[in-house]
Amino acid sequence: VDVVCGPLLTLVVFNPFKSRRELLIDLALIAVIQVGALAYGIHTAYQARPLFLVHEVDRFRAIGMPDFGNENDVKAALKGLEPSLQPRWHKGPITVGIRIPNTREERQSVLFESIFGGRDYSQRPEFYIPYDEVEKERVLRRARPAKNFAAHYPKQSADLQEILKKTQTSMEKAFFLPVQQKQEWVAILNDSAIILGFLPGDGFEVPCMEIQLPCTG
Repeated sequence: VDVVCGPLLTLVVFNPFKSRRELLIDLALIAVIQVGALAYGIHTAYQARPLFLVHEVDRFRAIGMPDFGNENDVKAALKGLEPSLQPRWHKGPITVGIRIPNTREERQSVLFESIFGGRDYSQRPEFYIPYDEVEKERVLRRARPAKNFAAHYPKQSADLQEILKKTQTSMEKAFFLPVQQKQEWVAILNDSAIILGFLPGDGFEVPCMEIQLPCTG
């Protein structure tokens, strides 16, 4: 929009019979419109950017500010996180896990709200915990061999090999989990549950084994 905006408006308003002053005013107004469009686009992208990559049982979920719902409640919850888990404008998404509910009432509250279209655990910062060794163990329990992904999506095999080569990881020590967001992606992991990279593809369609039906988690 910003690239088209300038030339298009210039063609619309340009008139060789206009005075130099009128042309300068027109070009100044077009520049203002371009700057406004650019500022709006940057603001929209900034608000929609993923803040967290949350591990949920058998997948990761990319969470941005729009996913949280009530902004005031979320800001308070985000401020309550430890410093290493608080999002920063200059940082990418922070990988986190989800703690177990402390009480039965807490579990039921989230369950009932999520059933009726409310927020689930991944959309509640108060449940976020560091992506530490305990969480990594949970990830590896559900992670599947990367070779299964390569067999199901042969077109992604070269990109997968490139990721493994850059990170010096063998195929036998590479795994994957689906990433839930607007498009279908998977996170490539090593045997320490460290995320090595991402590839397009629906991880839930990948069979657990060559002769099995797709895994459903």
